[in-house]
Amino acid sequence: MENHCGTRAVSIMLKLAANKLALCSFSARLELNNTTKTMQKYEKLEKIGEGTYGTVFKAKNRESHEIVALKRVRLDDDDEGVPSSALREICLLKELKHKNIVRLYDVLHSDKKLTLVFEHCDQDLKKYFDSLNGDIDLDVVKSFMFQLLRGLAFCHSHNVLHRDLKPQNLLINKNGELKLADFGLARAFGIPVKCYSAEVVTLWYRPPDVLFGAKLYTTSIDMWSAGCIFAELANAGRPLFPGSDVDDQLRRIFKLLGTPTEDTWSGMTQLPDYKPFPLYQLSMSFTQVVPKLGSRGRDLLQRLLVCNPMQRLSADDAMAHRYFSDLNPAIKNDRC
Repeated sequence: MENHCGTRAVSIMLKLAANKLALCSFSARLELNNTTKTMQKYEKLEKIGEGTYGTVFKAKNRESHEIVALKRVRLDDDDEGVPSSALREICLLKELKHKNIVRLYDVLHSDKKLTLVFEHCDQDLKKYFDSLNGDIDLDVVKSFMFQLLRGLAFCHSHNVLHRDLKPQNLLINKNGELKLADFGLARAFGIPVKCYSAEVVTLWYRPPDVLFGAKLYTTSIDMWSAGCIFAELANAGRPLFPGSDVDDQLRRIFKLLGTPTEDTWSGMTQLPDYKPFPLYQLSMSFTQVVPKLGSRGRDLLQRLLVCNPMQRLSADDAMAHRYFSDLNPAIKNDRC
């Protein structure tokens, strides 16, 4: 059982207990559903990938002819039922209905199979990068970044951290809409913050606090990842910090941003996995790092990529940044 931190631990534990009961109730309802007939209405077209816990297929609804994505979850004989990661994603997505979050249409369950029926998107951001040949329209960068922040702002306003943001988990449809997907690592959080596992977020998109083993974090974890993705967008798919291991990752970060100290990041040296690094000085400007971004874009990026998690911009504040002042109003005002 997870430890919980802060003065309101008892109330948080009661809330978690209620959430656990809700999960169990949801699982029980799934167990009662026989989905043989329901599955027949979907025609599998092709396999499109492997998710956190199963296989993903492109399929067609035989009745509406709508193209959907089927996530087939593995249920092993030893398991007690539906994997907790799958239940977590189901429960979160049932609540998170937003234009910039992938829509969960249905949940189908049979003896050894759990299938999640999602809206289909044409590609993920990684595949989009692969198609660019090193060049990207800066208006597209601005649009995708704003949509990413808007999806995050909605999640955070509903007390949900994504915790695994990366290009492969951002889906793009034919209308140029970007959607957050794969909430397998997502968690609902409360105030005060909880003690979480540090084993989250793909290495290249992990913030320094998580790399140092921090288990107390809030929405700031997603904002660092968003900053890394922003730089990757501006550079047409070139990762900002492609580290090979934790030490290399931290070294790359500190060489760009400068090595933090207790003066700039109070409490850093008390983190579980903290280790001293050379005091790197700023040797490269953000003009060199993201040469295609203008001064406003660079300013936004620098406010997201802050080692001290308490000083990173929130999603709402980032959306209000002047970088987006000339964003297409049709994109900016579409908050559904």
